[in-house]
Amino acid sequence: MTQIKNVVLVHGDFVDGSGWRQVYDLLTSDGYRVSVVQHPNLSLAGDVLATLRVLRSQDGPCVLVGHSYGGVVISEAGTDDNVAVLAYVAAFAPDSGESARDLMSAGPATPPPRDGFLLVDRDRFHASFAADLPPAEARFMADSQVPWRVDARGGQVNRPAWRTKPSWYLVATDDRMIPPSAQRAMAGRAGSTVREIAASHSVYVSQPHATADFIRQAAAMRAEESRK
Repeated sequence: MTQIKNVVLVHGDFVDGSGWRQVYDLLTSDGYRVSVVQHPNLSLAGDVLATLRVLRSQDGPCVLVGHSYGGVVISEAGTDDNVAVLAYVAAFAPDSGESARDLMSAGPATPPPRDGFLLVDRDRFHASFAADLPPAEARFMADSQVPWRVDARGGQVNRPAWRTKPSWYLVATDDRMIPPSAQRAMAGRAGSTVREIAASHSVYVSQPHATADFIRQAAAMRAEESRK
């Protein structure tokens, strides 16, 4: 296996891929080829397919990164041959037969869906989703939410890629969406290499340098292992 220089970033629920911009800039400035998946948050199958289209356009092995619900997506899509390592960023890491809805039982209660879609309460978005971001930035994120269809939340993983691929996990210790204890439990079950940082659920936005460094470490470790 050659050195890993490809990174594929997968966003989570309620947001789109633009939140990865700072991480993208940091990694591309280091010479990584970075692709950002724009999946619609409508169904797990559809979101996986959107991710696979990007994965199959890669010219070599990649680090597949998922935030929040994006962790469900990469767990299912990560069995693709172009994926060398998985990187979970404050993300769900489901086992076979599990969904994001199953793993949300330990988290905060969510408002009831409207017309089959979920949104984070605008007035609670800053405190719950992005507590370490400036109020104006959190307000913009709240007002530009991508509705999360309940079908996507309930989509079950068939063969989790972390059972056959190495994985890394970045725990956000101030997360109020996915409790840090749940993150550690999922990372432990997956046998992930764990890093922790004091950050909110929006760690990839509030701590882009730390997130980019986490991804670099995952890429470098996997490349080193392949030479042994």
